[in-house]
Amino acid sequence: MERISKENIRHVAELARLELKEEEIAHFGEQLDKIILAAEELNELNTDNVEATSHVVDVRNVMRRDEVKESLSREDALKNAPDEDEGQVRVPSVLD
Repeated sequence: MERISKENIRHVAELARLELKEEEIAHFGEQLDKIILAAEELNELNTDNVEATSHVVDVRNVMRRDEVKESLSREDALKNAPDEDEGQVRVPSVLD
């Protein structure tokens, strides 16, 4: 663990509300060290002729015409509902 100290790992674990044992700190330290090494290797690449991007693929919004179409009947929509009451899907209460 040359690039990241045990104190750094303990600090990050505390921020994440994790309790780590000493062997876990050493294990994660080795893993984080390898990750940082891999990131540092990327800094060695020549990117002078590479255009900056925010996504690796072209991202665009695909829009379609808003057309009125036949929809499901209430009976068909409720066929697969686990429970229904008066034409509504019944779900377990999440509020006290």
